[in-house]
Amino acid sequence: MNGRDGSNVTAQTAGPAEPVAGGPGGAPAEAPVGADGAVGAGGGRRRTKLVTGPGVLLVWLYGVMTVGAASRSVYQIATEFHRAPLAYSLSAVAAVVYVFITYTLVRGGETARKVALACCALELAGVLTVGTWTLVDSSAFPDATVWSYYGAGYILIPVALPVTGILWLRRSRAVAPAAS
Repeated sequence: MNGRDGSNVTAQTAGPAEPVAGGPGGAPAEAPVGADGAVGAGGGRRRTKLVTGPGVLLVWLYGVMTVGAASRSVYQIATEFHRAPLAYSLSAVAAVVYVFITYTLVRGGETARKVALACCALELAGVLTVGTWTLVDSSAFPDATVWSYYGAGYILIPVALPVTGILWLRRSRAVAPAAS
């Protein structure tokens, strides 16, 4: 049975144009999702789309920062780790944070939005901590990290990006449907 005749289907693999298993005629492909992002969950919410408007630019910038931080840290850890282990390790941490934020922005959904918001706050705390640390005790960093001097080596994008991300993620919060 394909579920299009209104029969009760318990499991079905849906293709791009196929309905998802569910109620009469199958639920639409854009089925409501719950607060946890699960398709078909109660509450009537739709997945929070985070890659719209400024979200597209955020994903693009986080993608660029991911490539920059990851390639920098992999190269430096592989060839010069003995020179500045703390700095290179912190650049690797920055790359992991950027990968995770990029993934959650692309994934969408209310849970992903909340996780991305927490990660942006963590990223901002890291940038401010490392940035201040490099100003106060530059001898602790024989070589720069992605977050050194608040990201000055990356035209201050590392300090501006989490602030922008937090503002965008707070603005794109899912709105609960009106009760009837």
